Order: sequence, then structure tokens, then C-alpha cells
Amino acid sequence: MRAVVVSKWGGPEVLVETEAERPEPGMGEVLVRVHAAGVNPVDWKTRESGGLIPWGPVPAVGWDVSGTVEAVGPGVTLYRAGDEVYGMPRFPQQAGAYAEYVTAPARHLARKPASLSHVEAAALPLAALTAWQALVDTAGVSAGQRVLVHAAAGGVGHLAVQIAKARGAYVIGTASAGKHELLRALGADEVIDYRTTDFEDAVADVDVVVDAIGGDHGERSLKVLRPGGHLVTLPGPDGLPADPGGVHASWVLVEPDLKGLEEITALVEGGLLKPLIDTVLPLEQAAKAHEIGERGRTTGKIVLTVA
Repeated sequence: MRAVVVSKWGGPEVLVETEAERPEPGMGEVLVRVHAAGVNPVDWKTRESGGLIPWGPVPAVGWDVSGTVEAVGPGVTLYRAGDEVYGMPRFPQQAGAYAEYVTAPARHLARKPASLSHVEAAALPLAALTAWQALVDTAGVSAGQRVLVHAAAGGVGHLAVQIAKARGAYVIGTASAGKHELLRALGADEVIDYRTTDFEDAVADVDVVVDAIGGDHGERSLKVLRPGGHLVTLPGPDGLPADPGGVHASWVLVEPDLKGLEEITALVEGGLLKPLIDTVLPLEQAAKAHEIGERGRTTGKIVLTVA
């Protein structure tokens, strides 16, 4: 099969297409013929240095997949050959989604939303599960609460806006001015231009902050949270304030989650959640996809087409 791997740690140019042996599903696993693979910031961060997780003998790349079950391993009853599925198998362990085939534990996948193409479905798992696990599982966002989403037009951010809105929250997003109309269409009640306005001067009494940026945004976000509010940071634990005071502060590392994917599917099929696609490229242009992503100017997601 065709697969894109890391020839050595470094820039986008180290991504190379190669011929690899097609994997076989083990016990409790399925083999998926990949139609599309999503591209996420964690992909290029691990490409640069290998990240924190030991890699296998061939450093494969990618986690987000949407495709068709080709075969099932012993003990699998959830799926059969021909089923359309999507998910982010094995994260943060190696998955190798930039390939024509990938194996996955059956319960790391869910049935693909029927209303979405494989390209759209491949854009969802890692980013949507991150948003869901931050907002719902960690912060417990509920109707009437005020939610601030930093980088609201980004891969996680635009999904967090929609999920928070679907939960009945009042949603505030930060983004450049050119993306405000789009965010309002996605459900944002207020939008702040981070280039001209310090968000802590423009918003207050927030129940939940989702920080997809890191740096000093965690400390600054403490100023806008109500007592007992919740700051959820995504880039890493370094973004957590040293002293959060009277609020909760959590770092979320997304996990494969069948139940969460099924909740996301329900939102999609209910017309409450839709991924935005910024760029679609063929598998052999994975390096270009990383180059585009690393510029930090995308609205929504980058997706590679495989089959």
C-alpha cells in the first residue's frame, strides 16, 4: 500500500511517500481502507521531533481517518466489511493514517455520519473529540453558561463554538475581523478581534474558557472567569496558570472515544455541527498540507484524500 512516513525528524520535506506492507487486523481490531485523512497540528509537532510517544520502526504519520471497513479481526462484532467508519485510532500512540489502509481497535471508531462525505468526516475526530471532551466531559458546559473560545475559527475552535451553542451556551469567540461573519453564522453570540482588542478588556463573567493557543492566554483568561469557572487549555500543561485562584484549570489530552464520536455524529445528523474544510490535497502532497497548516492561518481543517 501507499503510505506517507517520516524519513527523519524535521520540516515538511521529511515526509515521503513509500510502499509499505498492508497491515492485518489483530484481535479486537478492524482494517480500514482509508478514503480521507485529517491533518492536525499534532501531526507536524510529532513530525518535527517525534513528540513524547515512542515511535515504531517506520514513523508513520496521522490519526484522523474516514473510510470503509475492509476486514475485521477476531472478536469484533460492532462492524463488518463494507461499513463506513471514522475516528482517531490509538492516539497518542502511532496510528499511521496517512496511508491507504490502517488498523484500529474497533471501539476507537464510530459509524460515519451519513450526511457527510469522507473528506468532511475525516476533518472531525481529533478536533471534535477535543472540543467535546474539553467542553462537556471536563467543564460540563450547560445551557445559559457563558463560554469563551480562543482561536474560534481554527480546527478545534470552530467545532467548539458549535458544540457549546448546541449545549445552550452563550458563545464568545476570538478571531481576526475577517472571520467574524463566519463565526456568527456558526452560532457565536459575540466575536472579539484579537488584533485590535485585548479580550480581557472586552468580556467578563465567563463560566468556561477553551484555550487552543497557550502561552499567556491561560493567565490572561483568569481575569474573565467567574469564581468557580473553568479554564481548559489544549496545547499542553505549560499553558496552565501557576495559581488559578478560585477557578478550575485543566489540561485536556484527547482520547479515542466511541461514545463521544456517537454524540458528535448525533449533532452532525441533527444539523448542529458541521466541519469547515480549508484545504483538500491528495496524499502525495502531505508535505504541502503541513506547510499550509504551520502558517497558522487556516479556517477549519486540512484533509488529505487517499482513496
